[in-house]
Amino acid sequence: MSKKKAFALRLDPAVHAAVERLAAAELRSANAQIEMLLREALKKRGVDVKPSKPPRRGRPPAKG
Repeated sequence: MSKKKAFALRLDPAVHAAVERLAAAELRSANAQIEMLLREALKKRGVDVKPSKPPRRGRPPAKG
């Protein structure tokens, strides 16, 4: 499973409410919405952030 960096983020309540409304309208969690907004802002400033590899699904290969 891919590891995510966890940290506390203090937001103005009005900003948090706006993020939650936008996330609900786009069927995302507030966390996913914040990550998407950050990626868009970085891209706009010319910072290319490659997405992490998705976690592997299914059973591990058989040994032997």
